[in-house]
Amino acid sequence: MNKYSKAEKSWILYDCNISTYSMIIITTILPIYFRMIFENSGGTSTMATAHWGYANSIARLIIAIAAPILGTIADYRGYKMGFFKIFCIAGIIFTALMAGVPDTAWIPLLIVFILSSIGNSGSNIFYDAFLVDVTPRKRMDMVSSIGFAAGYLGNILAFAICMSIVILASMKIIPISVLTACKISFIITAIWCALFSLPMIKNVKQIYGIEKEHKVVVKSFNRLFYTIKNIRQHKNLLIFLIAYFFFIDGVNTIITMATSFGADLGISDTTMLIVLLFTMVVAFPCAIIFGKLSEKFGAKTMLYAGIIVYSIICIYANFVHNAAGFWILAMLVATSQGGIQALSRSYFGKLVPKEKNNEFFGFYNIFGRFAAILGPFIVALGTQITGNTSKGIFSVLILFVIGGLILTRVSDKSVENSEEYFDDKIALEK
Repeated sequence: MNKYSKAEKSWILYDCNISTYSMIIITTILPIYFRMIFENSGGTSTMATAHWGYANSIARLIIAIAAPILGTIADYRGYKMGFFKIFCIAGIIFTALMAGVPDTAWIPLLIVFILSSIGNSGSNIFYDAFLVDVTPRKRMDMVSSIGFAAGYLGNILAFAICMSIVILASMKIIPISVLTACKISFIITAIWCALFSLPMIKNVKQIYGIEKEHKVVVKSFNRLFYTIKNIRQHKNLLIFLIAYFFFIDGVNTIITMATSFGADLGISDTTMLIVLLFTMVVAFPCAIIFGKLSEKFGAKTMLYAGIIVYSIICIYANFVHNAAGFWILAMLVATSQGGIQALSRSYFGKLVPKEKNNEFFGFYNIFGRFAAILGPFIVALGTQITGNTSKGIFSVLILFVIGGLILTRVSDKSVENSEEYFDDKIALEK
């Protein structure tokens, strides 16, 4: 990473925080832990899933509503890092506090989790928006892709450590319970996130922004309402966000429903975890490859490539009936999972007016957060009608088709006009 500036390196490293939190707290260990303590309290597995879903929805809804408001305020010079620190530190503290919740107190656990999730997700809004401050327009695709790759690499190590502790505890090889092993994992995750947050806090500075003025909050709301009222002035951004909503919903749905799909194929939990680990191993270099190819062919072309790969995944899922097919499916997902997300972030970063990047990344966050509703519903409906999970996954194809078609309507004019939106020389000097 010698060719990257200190600010770029620090920004890239923070992705290790995001990926690790998502994997351990959102996807694997905390859901397992919550299910165990919920059932120990007399609840059923079905209700555990329901309550876990409600908690995630509440956290996403809160941050989605707050995102554009916070982003608009953070557009003033000197505010962005302050907001980032508040949410980042809150996320770390509440993640660690989950280890102190009693084993039977599932309601307090969900409350602490919601606060932890709000902190982590809130910091991500400002982290994404800092992309325009740490690197010039022409380097955004590669820096964003390297960030996702670094996140996968760091995630592999953190996930391997935490899962090893849980597995060793379940096998009675180490003298602690599985519940205690999970709590240790929460502490490890909090420490991990803190370590990878320090370079970001120390070395990244806000370059672009609006000069401070009186009544910041009131005027921020006025600017936000003005943007919403005059959204037609940013037609290109709006079209991209709509396209993004559809194809990223498809991506999130494939990731979210993968475990259920594997379970329906009869794949064991242990095999599923191994597949998940290998998916990250493959995703690491593929994210970098996407970034490299974007330098040659352009980010928009590579977004099309990712959409095509995911469309193939939806079609191929219709023919998967065993573990071997599931492995192939998972590896296909790994080839484009990081790339399509990284380039969506950087492409949007090139489109936004630099002085209002936080406000617009707030909208970006809204579309990303709510892009986890339609896809699962389509899968559920398709599965219920056909009685086949594979058919349900196949139905997600419509999201990629719609997203891809709308993406063709996005003009590259604002991306190419670097003098209007980004001063590369200033960004490099900073």
